[in-house]
Amino acid sequence: MQTPNLVSTHNQTSLQGTIVAAYGKRFQVELLDKKRISCVTRGKKTDLACGDMVTIKLTDKHEGVIESTLPRKTLLYRSNAFKSKMLAANVTQIIIVLATQPSFYEALLNRCLIAAEAANIKALIVLNKCDLADNDDAKQKLTLYTNLGYQVLSLSAKEDISTLRPYLQGHASILVGQSGMGKSTIINALLPDEDVRTREVSHVLDSGKHTTTAAHLYHLDEHSQLIDSPGLQEFGLHHLSTDELEHAFIEFRPYLGKCRFNNCKHLQEPDCAIKDAVAANKISADRLATYQMFRTEISH
Repeated sequence: MQTPNLVSTHNQTSLQGTIVAAYGKRFQVELLDKKRISCVTRGKKTDLACGDMVTIKLTDKHEGVIESTLPRKTLLYRSNAFKSKMLAANVTQIIIVLATQPSFYEALLNRCLIAAEAANIKALIVLNKCDLADNDDAKQKLTLYTNLGYQVLSLSAKEDISTLRPYLQGHASILVGQSGMGKSTIINALLPDEDVRTREVSHVLDSGKHTTTAAHLYHLDEHSQLIDSPGLQEFGLHHLSTDELEHAFIEFRPYLGKCRFNNCKHLQEPDCAIKDAVAANKISADRLATYQMFRTEISH
């Protein structure tokens, strides 16, 4: 068995581990020998996320204090005008789970893709519940994203999860999406021993009920992890600069820097290369409208 990394500081041993669950101000840290310790932070520090590598000091057999955070490879988070919420650290892939029913919120899909691009994290779009009748509308909506080069996987998690498994191999993935899209069903199918709670979707509200209140990291195998995150109803992008935002629209990239004005906002300016590309059917008018909406939002 692998022994934990030991770091001696001030005559007291520090242990290295990974945050595998984040409950507000309390975190579960898994040490290298797989032992799990319930930890708090020193002072008011709460800017930690599931997937963070940390050093801790034990205060009891199963309790500890987080001392420091190791440098992150990636960080996925969302923010509005007032606060930010960290979703996961050190992930290599974001899996955006949509469903044929309840109807998914396309603006939320765009927000997740933009956040992934800005954080340099690979994105996979999963359309779940494809066994249900009347799924043509959902599939049609996603052709735009397939044409942009995003991978879109159709799935029925309750019937067969096998097509998803190869996409998870060797990745630290996070599942994100609105409540009711079937994230917990996917986790249950991949990890039957974990018995993640699932609930029926509320048809009255055309949205799911929140079944996950905290982010959890699960080990699929020695080289693959999966983080399940609470259901999202919003995904603010206030942490992005306008430059980062325009660059996160992948189809804009060949045209950036080719507008008449260096500081072109791609809103009302003349001789805008992005708007010319829309006119030539090289960029979707819907995606430009989405960009303009996001830009106005973060500028305010």
